[in-house]
Amino acid sequence: MSRSGLLAVTAGLVLGLLGILPDHSLAQSTGADGQAMSGGRQSLRERWLSRDKSAGKGSVGSTSNARIDGPGDYSFTLVHDGLTRMYRVHVPPGYSPSKPTPMVLSFHGGGGNMDYQADDKYYGLVSKSDRTGYILVFPNGYSPVKSGKFATWNAGICCAGARDKNIDDVGFVREMIKNLRSQLNIDPKRIFANGMSNGALLSHRLACEMSDTFRAIASVAGSDATKTCTPTAPISILEIHAKDDDVVLFNGGAGRDTAMLGNFVSVSETVARWVRRNSCNPAPKRVLETAGAYCESYTECRGNVEVKLCVTDSGGHSWPGGRKVRTGEPGSTAISANDVMWDFFEGR
Repeated sequence: MSRSGLLAVTAGLVLGLLGILPDHSLAQSTGADGQAMSGGRQSLRERWLSRDKSAGKGSVGSTSNARIDGPGDYSFTLVHDGLTRMYRVHVPPGYSPSKPTPMVLSFHGGGGNMDYQADDKYYGLVSKSDRTGYILVFPNGYSPVKSGKFATWNAGICCAGARDKNIDDVGFVREMIKNLRSQLNIDPKRIFANGMSNGALLSHRLACEMSDTFRAIASVAGSDATKTCTPTAPISILEIHAKDDDVVLFNGGAGRDTAMLGNFVSVSETVARWVRRNSCNPAPKRVLETAGAYCESYTECRGNVEVKLCVTDSGGHSWPGGRKVRTGEPGSTAISANDVMWDFFEGR
């Protein structure tokens, strides 16, 4: 087998393990860089490029210092630590360069890329941005191929290539936010992060290392995978997790693959760590109870922050209210991750 073919299969296995890869993808032919060919169907990336072109907005490869003056979808690259990194920006209708605007960075799952996270069919984040007025940014993780596919994040003990190569994802995020603040009128006191799976794990690391920047983070199907964590300020944390998650196990453990992923701590331990770090009252209050889900809140924390846990009975490794990328099946419908996290952000 050629090196490119081996790379494609290896990357495909990573995606399958992390619940990202559509079932048909390993059967597709591959190009010279290991990309799966679409067989005539327009890919997510192609749809974004077409959308950018028709809107007259920035395309992939635009320099990261280009000013953004109005609503639309934009794509940029920047060079950090010797690597060319990518991110997409969705500016909602009603954005005004004269008004400071909140911003959410949304991190994709391991083995995916920014295009998956930006696809409303799976996550509904762009529609939520349009309704709330928040600027939405989709960073791309470290990828072994030029296209940016098969990307992962270095969240500490996870995941795969980004972890193994010790990629400086925290430095990349800092540089990206610096650029974004020069491109847009961002409210520096209202910068948030959310993520799915490996992206959720990274959100926890950002809370540990960038509490000077982020007001709050929301983790979906993730946990605290950091090796050390010494936040310089209190920070609000929201964890959303299904009891039957088979990748980042609710009660902790190795999940599907120890080598590529990690031996995750439990959800309860993740929450307990943040309760201690923020010096919260260790006794939670039940703030939501509905068929198939509940939420608990830890308050009386330093800096008036909050630690919150929302648990669904089912849904597996998925985004509640969304659809699984791999199968198209819906996640839990007991709650909407987007509604819960934006209510959480609004309260900060």
